[in-house]
Amino acid sequence: MKIAVTYDNGNIFQHFGKTEAFKMYEVEENKVVSSQVISSGGAGHEALAGFLAGQSVDVLICGGIGGGAQAALSEAGVELCSGAQGDADQAVEAYLKGELVSSGVNCDHHHEEHDEEHSCGGSCGGCQGGCGSQPAFSGRNVGKTCRAHYRGTFNDGTQFDSSYDRGEPLEFVCGAGQMIRGFDAAVADMEVGQIVDVHLMPEEAYGMPNPNAVFTVEIAQLPGSEDLTVGQQVYLTNQFGQPFPVKVTAKDEKTITFDANHEMAGKELNFRIELVEVK
Repeated sequence: MKIAVTYDNGNIFQHFGKTEAFKMYEVEENKVVSSQVISSGGAGHEALAGFLAGQSVDVLICGGIGGGAQAALSEAGVELCSGAQGDADQAVEAYLKGELVSSGVNCDHHHEEHDEEHSCGGSCGGCQGGCGSQPAFSGRNVGKTCRAHYRGTFNDGTQFDSSYDRGEPLEFVCGAGQMIRGFDAAVADMEVGQIVDVHLMPEEAYGMPNPNAVFTVEIAQLPGSEDLTVGQQVYLTNQFGQPFPVKVTAKDEKTITFDANHEMAGKELNFRIELVEVK
């Protein structure tokens, strides 16, 4: 396996589209056996996906990355772990231990409610244009501030969220990575007053569950974990000081297992979207 990290003087470079170098790690039996720093050749964000694929990279660890680059990486078959920061070598070790959780999994969201549980904080895959990325779709509303009402349901008709119930439309910048891809793409070319119904597969929503986001630790090494119960949702902090939500999935006398996958991972979602305003 080969892991690439956006690289700058020992640390993870935070803007994927502007990175001038990658540190490449060759991994065998879940251990780093060699590494080298190579130039990106000045390629742009979309070209970088092809560059990494040409280097036979399996996993990319980076900071901020836009929606267009995420889509290009997915098409190239490169697994993405975004939102990382700090020492590059430590990040790779954390990834191999299953302790580095991609903010791409937890940040791309269809709304801004639920407070910290689904909050991006501006440092996740959206990148707010900071890395020079562009969305992988076009439309009259891309790059504009949109206000939309929506109702979200599962395939059995069960409602999981609704802006109508809160009495306030959702406001977001279309194409800026603030929304899940399928929602963003649906709004991209809508007219004000138009209502559309969309059915999203997991790849267009919260993605498929990542097995690397399920990890087990010894209870003795995590103070307070002895009081947790299976099914409980809590926050942990990784070695870079980043909090992330997890769910307790198993526990015995000595160990406890957490799942950091988004609660919607692997689910098909349905949205009725009404575009209220475009600024």
